[in-house]
Amino acid sequence: MQAMIFAAGLGTRLKPLTDTMPKALVKVGDAPLLEHVIRRLIDAGCKRMVVNVHHFANKIVDYLKTNDFGVDIQVSDETEQLLDTGGGIKRAALLFDATLPVLIHNVDILSNVDLASFYKHALEQKIDALLLVSCRVTQRYLIFDHHMRLVGWTNVATGEVKSPHDNILHMRFISPTEDVTSYYQQGYYLYAFSGIHILAPSAIKGVEAVKEEKFPIMDFYLRNCDTLKIYGELKTDLQLLDVGKLDTLRKAEEFIEKSDNQCSSKGQ
Repeated sequence: MQAMIFAAGLGTRLKPLTDTMPKALVKVGDAPLLEHVIRRLIDAGCKRMVVNVHHFANKIVDYLKTNDFGVDIQVSDETEQLLDTGGGIKRAALLFDATLPVLIHNVDILSNVDLASFYKHALEQKIDALLLVSCRVTQRYLIFDHHMRLVGWTNVATGEVKSPHDNILHMRFISPTEDVTSYYQQGYYLYAFSGIHILAPSAIKGVEAVKEEKFPIMDFYLRNCDTLKIYGELKTDLQLLDVGKLDTLRKAEEFIEKSDNQCSSKGQ
């Protein structure tokens, strides 16, 4: 198993902490966000990781040099320019094992996802990418057909739709409610993206072929979902915390403490 951790962001929502450090090294409890994600990936069986860096890049590099996690961790340098998610994957491609899928994980996301099982599901299916999704009320949704194949994206607040399929481009979707059945509309399912996804080697090659250096990975998915096999995996009991603001740090500590307690009880 191999993974990439997005750790290059500016962390503007965590100011003033990120005025002197990268978001990846902001502490939650007794360890930085980066360490929490690394250890989660190690517990899932990950042997190789790539961490991209930009904001206070040297501090992340120094941290990885002084902390031995017992696995292969490479750094993808974006110091000169932030490349967004798709561009970040493209820059890091040469650091991956070209024979294995890559699990993508944001450094500021904490969740109850069984990453080992999620990765295994991607290996078992002959697909190009697998996106973890959930029933969550938001404004932006991915659109899937009844096979859970990605066919588009919509902002239900503005009515904007992105899709390579003409029939979907002319549809108007409404905001789902807490009722799970309302996520099914006009023959399609609307689910929220978790920020955790897996790209097969075939998708990595597609990303490398993109002419732009800087681009979002979701734009790549939406431009190519008619030719690439990009599927969603629904997690109905997803617990996910985006540690993006100062007021979420305490919630993050509680989240990790609860997770640790659950792991301890399972081990007894």
